[in-house]
Amino acid sequence: HEIIKKLNTTFITPIDREDIHDLASRLDDVLDYIEAAAERLVVYRIKEPTSACRAMAEVIVQTTHAMDRTIKCLRTMDPAFHEHTVEVNRLENTADVLLRDSLAAMFDESSDPIEVIKWKEIYETMEIVTDRCEDVANVIEGIILKMA
Repeated sequence: HEIIKKLNTTFITPIDREDIHDLASRLDDVLDYIEAAAERLVVYRIKEPTSACRAMAEVIVQTTHAMDRTIKCLRTMDPAFHEHTVEVNRLENTADVLLRDSLAAMFDESSDPIEVIKWKEIYETMEIVTDRCEDVANVIEGIILKMA
């Protein structure tokens, strides 16, 4: 919300206002889904994360680092942005595979439907974090290409 206030009071911005708004909104989505995943762990009283949950969390950490490197390219219009957006995309694909494999294993192994429902929601929410990171990288890619 602070970004929107600043946009309304700044006469000239180096990046289109619409692009700044879009980027801020997409970054907020990343944070919202990270928070949603963490809240589900608390609400569902998860005592110990599964190995799949740990693996997904590691992919989220790697994806947010790659997204951060992409964001830093905005300052200097660094051509390395493309490498970072490709990395975000690769990691998002990794999260897709982790989600699919985790759900398949859980449906094969678990006999408790409540646990299946809990973990399915957690895994899906965690995977959405990487989707939103990819959205951020795509917006940055568009901004840099527009300014090149």
